[in-house]
Amino acid sequence: MTLATYVEMPTPRRAVDDRADDLLPADLTVAFGAEGAAVPGSVPLHDFMRTAGTLTHAERLLIVGQALLMLEGNYVHLPLKSAMHAVNPVQRLRLLRARLLRQTDATMDPERSFHQEMSSVFHSVRDLHTNYLLPQPFAGMIAYLPFQVERCVDGDRATYIVTRLAQGLSAPTFGVGVEITHWNGMPIERAVAVNADRFAGSNVAARLARGVDSLTVRALRLHLPPDEEWVTVSYTDADGVRRELREPWLVAPNAPAMADAEVLTTAAASQGLDLHADETSRARALLYAPRAVEQTLGNLAIELSTEPVAAGGDVASTMPLVFRARSVQTAAGTFGHLRVFTFNVPDPAAFVAEFVRLAELLPQEGLILDVRGNGGGHILASEFTLQTLTPRRITPEPVQFVCTPLNLEICRRHKDDPTGRIDLGAWYPSMDQSVETGSIYSSAFPISPEDGANSVGQRYFGPVVLITDARCYSATDIFAAGFQDHAIGPVLGVDDTTGAGGANVWTHGLLKALRDVPADPDSPYRPLPKQADMRVSIRRTLRVGALAGTPVEDLGVRADARHEMTRRDVLEGNVDLMEAAGALLAGRPRRRLDLTASVDAGGGLSLELRTTGLDRLDVYVDGRPRSSSDVADGTTTLPVPDAAGATVVQVQGFVAGDLVAARTEPL
Repeated sequence: MTLATYVEMPTPRRAVDDRADDLLPADLTVAFGAEGAAVPGSVPLHDFMRTAGTLTHAERLLIVGQALLMLEGNYVHLPLKSAMHAVNPVQRLRLLRARLLRQTDATMDPERSFHQEMSSVFHSVRDLHTNYLLPQPFAGMIAYLPFQVERCVDGDRATYIVTRLAQGLSAPTFGVGVEITHWNGMPIERAVAVNADRFAGSNVAARLARGVDSLTVRALRLHLPPDEEWVTVSYTDADGVRRELREPWLVAPNAPAMADAEVLTTAAASQGLDLHADETSRARALLYAPRAVEQTLGNLAIELSTEPVAAGGDVASTMPLVFRARSVQTAAGTFGHLRVFTFNVPDPAAFVAEFVRLAELLPQEGLILDVRGNGGGHILASEFTLQTLTPRRITPEPVQFVCTPLNLEICRRHKDDPTGRIDLGAWYPSMDQSVETGSIYSSAFPISPEDGANSVGQRYFGPVVLITDARCYSATDIFAAGFQDHAIGPVLGVDDTTGAGGANVWTHGLLKALRDVPADPDSPYRPLPKQADMRVSIRRTLRVGALAGTPVEDLGVRADARHEMTRRDVLEGNVDLMEAAGALLAGRPRRRLDLTASVDAGGGLSLELRTTGLDRLDVYVDGRPRSSSDVADGTTTLPVPDAAGATVVQVQGFVAGDLVAARTEPL
């Protein structure tokens, strides 16, 4: 690895609070950062761009035609987005197609201009589910700078702090904790706002969050490479000296996705994912947690524990890119902190099992469940997890198609589930009737089967607080909505709302595969060239409970309490955020319901129960009530006669007649 020479010019010192508008280049010390790469296989942006620009005129026309097909025929939010944001993406695509028809291979615009227009059309609807995905050589690549910037509040002002450095960066005064003041000569707040305008977040907070993310990481699958080949970062070092760092953009392959959204599977059809957040999360893992990437790819062994975690300790996970579990000490007590980075997994049952394993090893006095930055993934993984935190029966969120001839034909072909994986029969009758009724949307039914959303039951019995931010999107929006709708606990927001992405998303490849079952020579979907792709929101989600029928899209989940990230949060492991979460858990009732069941030779069932904070237990065997007993804290043994052949026992715990705990166990 080679490093550029570090250059420092003599400079007078200036106070941190000096005015920025009288800052001159001569007042700064300037350094040139690393030329080496933090990610293997990295190349300078300039060299990478030499390989771009191979789409033919015919391929461009094909891409525009398929985009028109999907937005007109599949996109569920088109009526809403056209009204809310005063945009007409369909007309913009028609105009682009008209311009292309007047061009040839010799006269067509530069390829960057074509990609820029396509991306702009898709971004105009402000929907992170609905994307134009760039072809080779952009697919699967990231552009990055080897450091991370985060926004926080320091005193009464917003600041932007360097919070992590990647391997290879060599600038002695540029380290964790320095404050960024300017970005390529622009005040940092303005640079973030300019970046935010390029992104499709449903609300201002969501766009600004992605504006910060994109300062140092760009997923080239979704966004064109930066216009500049390097950035000049102005910052104030630990001694209050104003300095500048020049750092080149590098391009490298991203870590592979954990789920494939192109194949005809339940996982692909149940996607609710902000692809930008998912790509960015994997890129950051490559830069700052390469060990977790190696463990996930199977190159490193993971040492697991079966013992409850010690105070202040961590619990190793079998899914290190998905979970981080630890014990945190706050003024209000010692609690579990379970970070969920993504729901983008192929197997929801394995996800829930690992969630339960980690939660049971954490302190049982209270759980801080943290989904900040989680862009979603498998909707079943998100909704199946809710049951483990509450005794209440989970009602999954229902979803709707927009009624179009194209969607109707797909539902007709899959109303009897010919693949054995994707059953659209519930939506078909209302869509068929819409030809006569003129309904815009189909009837609403859940993607997650209700039985699966309640098959495991409650496994954590302490109080729970959920931490969200504006980066929470899609399946994470659905999870947060379900958490709030089922009154599991308070929602503590770093931002006022989540990212407000309430939909199930399908790719062009999945739509083509669905239309081709059975084989259809007249299918309007055509293969896209050079790994280009597109995604659209196909089904919109609706809330349940007190807000039943309210769409999640553009509204999101509003926090019950708010916490501004502080300098201590971004530099010292979220200490103030954990204190705020601990304060919400303080004083909330602690419950416990442990169950051991045994069946004797005569068919008698014996239940040994350890309880805390309960005054009554009701026993159900195979769904039928069998007994009810008053209890106090401690161990209780309950006999249940004539239980031969029983398969499942459930014990429900009450306080003053209110259901507060439930445990379900197979026999």
